[in-house]
Amino acid sequence: MTTSVPQARPDGLAMTGEQYAITAGPYRAVVTEVGAGLRVLTHDGEPLVLSHDEDRVPPAAFGQLLVPWPNRVDRGRYTWDGEEHVLAVDEPEYDCAIHGLVRWASWREVERAPDRVTLGTRLLGSPGYPFRLDVTAEYALHEAHGLTVTVTAANHGRGAAPYGHGAHPYLSVGEPVDDCLVQIPGDLYLPVDDRMVPHGPPHPVEGTGYDLRSGRRLGSLQIDRAFTGLHRDDTGRAWVHLAGTNRRTSFWLDHTHPWLMIYTADTVPPEWRRQGLGVEPMTCPPNAFATGTDVVRLEPGATHSGSWGILAG
Repeated sequence: MTTSVPQARPDGLAMTGEQYAITAGPYRAVVTEVGAGLRVLTHDGEPLVLSHDEDRVPPAAFGQLLVPWPNRVDRGRYTWDGEEHVLAVDEPEYDCAIHGLVRWASWREVERAPDRVTLGTRLLGSPGYPFRLDVTAEYALHEAHGLTVTVTAANHGRGAAPYGHGAHPYLSVGEPVDDCLVQIPGDLYLPVDDRMVPHGPPHPVEGTGYDLRSGRRLGSLQIDRAFTGLHRDDTGRAWVHLAGTNRRTSFWLDHTHPWLMIYTADTVPPEWRRQGLGVEPMTCPPNAFATGTDVVRLEPGATHSGSWGILAG
């Protein structure tokens, strides 16, 4: 039995691994082996998301998938079925575990066509998360409807697992977000303490700077908050719109994502600061593993799937 090894280019292999390019009509996307991350998405050559070089570690979670939890777990501690677990704290400035366990993993190709690619990874038990999941991410392009991403987790282990997922794209219209019109569909936002851990129940956006339900110019407003109470269309999708001088980028999330994190990119590396809008669909809110809010109980043999997408206009 032989094992195939990727052949190095004369200048070496990309730091982010294999690059999976797909196209449909005016759309083009590139998904990376590391983390099954969305590195590039364009429409007629214009970027719809902030991108990074294939030889650069994704900055500020650009385009990453967040599994088996999105956002933070306070001090990495949570209790599941009466047993306490302690995750590695990988956000030391806030003493939190952040954004799951698969965003730096190598994902394998499961299926590929010119307009779509499915990658998969196996998450085996580890300290803090002694559960087993098989996870796939399908990226599909359509010439009229843009990008659809579907993340599916299957529990092939012997015990029920706590589960949530999210994603971390930054929408772009090719100019700073300050002068853009932003529309966010949430009636409620989640307040946080000085360590970015939720503090109290969701608050109404009414009468606050976080009320962007009808759309308005962002200006200097800084946002790093989770929203819920999302308004949805007849298909069950909630929409975020970022409109610049000459074009608009839109984002949707399906009913499996009752939470939406919005981040105005104020602390990302300087070359990208406030050049895009972080729009993060989440199946559960920050610190959900500790609070239990909207955590999926994934029983042995069960699966969970959710979708979101991005398009021009």
